[in-house]
Amino acid sequence: MPLTRLGAIVPVHGDLEPVLPLLDALAGPGVPEAERPARVLLVDDASPRPVPGDSLPAGVELVRRERNGGFGAAVNTGLRALRDGEGGSAIDTALVLNSDLTIPAGLAAAITEHAAPWMPAVVGCRAEDAEGRSGYAARRFPTTGHQVVEWLVPLASQRHRDVLHRAVGHDLEAERGHGMVPVDWVSGAVLLLPIAEVLAVGGFDEGYFMYTEEVDLQLRLRRAGIPSLLDADLTVVHAGGGSSGGEARRRRWLVGARMRYARRHGHVHLLRAGLTAASMANLAWNSGRRFAGRDVHPLDTAREELALVHRAGKDLPR
Repeated sequence: MPLTRLGAIVPVHGDLEPVLPLLDALAGPGVPEAERPARVLLVDDASPRPVPGDSLPAGVELVRRERNGGFGAAVNTGLRALRDGEGGSAIDTALVLNSDLTIPAGLAAAITEHAAPWMPAVVGCRAEDAEGRSGYAARRFPTTGHQVVEWLVPLASQRHRDVLHRAVGHDLEAERGHGMVPVDWVSGAVLLLPIAEVLAVGGFDEGYFMYTEEVDLQLRLRRAGIPSLLDADLTVVHAGGGSSGGEARRRRWLVGARMRYARRHGHVHLLRAGLTAASMANLAWNSGRRFAGRDVHPLDTAREELALVHRAGKDLPR
């Protein structure tokens, strides 16, 4: 049976060419009708060079945004288009896919079938990089402790250990599970979303430009009784970082997003204090490494970290 109640959303900010293999995997001529979403939307989030509509594969619709609002804003635009568009009343579920994914054949049909007994719910799946390393798609809701541990440079070499994975919030039970596994939240690389329920809680918070918006949404949905699950039997390849424009910008967006999340759902002053203390520990560690002859710059690194901790989020694009 065709996926008549499913729409797919692929947000894009940049060139179309790298996204074409994903669009072909969703709706290309080789995809059986029974495995195609009823609608596939490419949401052009005000790309520097607008995506040319005549270059899209047949069956892929183009939705343009006038302003670059980030991942959450682009997905919200797609969700409303699926809800309000022609025949939109039949589309009640959206499959949101990052533009830098490689997906297995039949992903849309498989994740929809696996999720059906749990709906309405948020469902994600495993993600790996090109070398087969896990992206730990299932995680615990963030705490100050998770983020302080992640900030500590002395622990970086030990992050392959289970105790450190758990200390930064990775859900190892889900990671090693099978079937549909209830979790706190799943990565935004792949999200199966119930459209009405997501829009009922306000959709994605567009104050997050990039990062953490999917955590915020899933926490609000959880409070409304909508669970999150990992489909541990499906895996995608996620390149990651394709839209962040460099490590410095990525870290600024990430820390700013975490501060916003802490203001909304936690204790932002506690988070700032914890990361400040971790930066002082990093300064001591890096000073020892420099004394031992390593090519590090402890004071410069500490200044960069503290600037992120105390200024992040204040100059992000909106």
